[in-house]
Amino acid sequence: MGQFEKLKKFEIRENFYLDGMPFQIISGAIHYFRIVPEYWRDRLEKLKAMGCNTVETYIPWNIHEPEKGEFHFEGMWDIQKFVKIAEELELYVILRPSPYICAEWEFGGLPAWLIREDDMRLRASCGSFLRHVEEYYQVLLPLITPLQITEGGPVILMQIENEYGYYANDKAYMEAIKNLMVKGGVKVPLVTSDGPFPENLNAGAMEGILPTGNFGSRTEERFEVLRRYTDGGPLMCTEFWVGWFDHWGNGGHITREPEESAKDLDKMLELGHVNIYMFEGGTNFGFMNGANYYDRLTPDVTSYDYDALLTEDGQVTEKYLLYRQVISKYREIPKIALSSKIVRKAYGTLTVQDKVSLFSALDDLSSPVVSPCTECMEKLGQNYGYILYHSTLDTEENIEKIRLWGANDRANILVDQKLVTILYDRELLEEKDVSVTFEKGAALDILVENMGRVNFGPRMEMQRKGISQCVQINGHIHNNWKQYSLPLDHIDKIDFSKDYEEGVPAFYRFIFSAEEEGDTFLDFAGWGKGAAFINGFNLGRFWEIGPQKRLFIPAPLIKKGKNEIVIFETDGITGNTISLVNEPDVG
Repeated sequence: MGQFEKLKKFEIRENFYLDGMPFQIISGAIHYFRIVPEYWRDRLEKLKAMGCNTVETYIPWNIHEPEKGEFHFEGMWDIQKFVKIAEELELYVILRPSPYICAEWEFGGLPAWLIREDDMRLRASCGSFLRHVEEYYQVLLPLITPLQITEGGPVILMQIENEYGYYANDKAYMEAIKNLMVKGGVKVPLVTSDGPFPENLNAGAMEGILPTGNFGSRTEERFEVLRRYTDGGPLMCTEFWVGWFDHWGNGGHITREPEESAKDLDKMLELGHVNIYMFEGGTNFGFMNGANYYDRLTPDVTSYDYDALLTEDGQVTEKYLLYRQVISKYREIPKIALSSKIVRKAYGTLTVQDKVSLFSALDDLSSPVVSPCTECMEKLGQNYGYILYHSTLDTEENIEKIRLWGANDRANILVDQKLVTILYDRELLEEKDVSVTFEKGAALDILVENMGRVNFGPRMEMQRKGISQCVQINGHIHNNWKQYSLPLDHIDKIDFSKDYEEGVPAFYRFIFSAEEEGDTFLDFAGWGKGAAFINGFNLGRFWEIGPQKRLFIPAPLIKKGKNEIVIFETDGITGNTISLVNEPDVG
């Protein structure tokens, strides 16, 4: 901590300079919001023990301002505490507080409430977007600017925007974000980061600001392109991709060959500076995974293991050891005694104790909003999770065709509480042939899941969830709906004494006792699709299609004594047990 009190200046010239001395940035990415805070110190110690002198993190707007004007910087969201632990370990810090982060995170870090506004344009110098950013920065920046090296803290760099050249070329917008940061007290040097191609850098680079690149291979070629934009400044890869992320149904966990990756790192350190993405990936707890959409929707899995240098639960990998060997060529590796005792533990097989149908629990979880037409989540004040649309079939005598207009992302359609069909992605936008007969007045229920908003590209402006237009049955619009918002943020309100029926969305309760806390993994074999909770904490989504087959439960979420796990399953595919095992299975 003492060294930072003496340091006051970090400069960008032809190289990086720390109080007048050349400084090579060897950084690793750790996202505080993907790791329980009890493990921050352990991960940062392991980062330093590998030889890194700097840690980098994004700051996601949507967790810090989940509703307009409602701010959270406690617990897993305590960015100040994370930076101060890094400072105690004498690590420098790079912060990326841009309103958009990508990061395979829900909506790229943008708050979902932005798109309640009909005229909202994202990441542009028009509409109200910049006003919302300014009001967010008025709260965020006073918390992080005192952590700058100019104030005796460890923060040496901040980023203006993220990969803007992949998205657009509104230079006025980029200038506005920079001005808001400077006005808010940012004094350390600013950088941009973009794809390593001229079209990206032409659009995303800014005069007087050092451009950096994001890439995972072909270092010499990428740096040669970047060199044309740095005006003689240092070369830096701000995201050196050491692995990749998985999406549901992609066929297997994506990995990268460790020795090849280590060679790329060696060349990078020979030529410039690096931030390793990711040092540890962590977990997309809750409903915070992002998604991509090119020719189809590909939502990311709950694990953000990323084939990183540490596993999702912080274990050292072969890649870590190889990277440490490479880094030892460029600086002395410090000896670090790890301060946290972390163990993996199996708690065995658990049997269902209680179960209740969603339809029985609805009134415990939500109050319906009645309207003639369906409304999207955002217009109903909901951001994440599920929404149930309920109506009665008073004018129809059968269903032969059904179509959901303006719907995202996955819909379970039930008549008289019997599953008729499940529509996903493009199936929602086409007429679906079905064959259902019923008595007039039958119940129609449509459970729509927000699978995670797209975090990259122009489709970000099309991310309203639920059903924003209408439900069309046999060629005509069906009206008169009760709409139940189900963010599942208060599952403690569920009354498990109510009725249960097989084959419908339902909640299942498990109990186990722990004499000691250990990291464990929830094996959901035999279960279809849904979300899992431990002691009220949302662990994230599961889906039988994989590649992820187990959900990580960090030890700090387990209590000595009695613990409760609740499974919400949507497709009627259930077992009678789950298992808590001591090994991951990411596919």
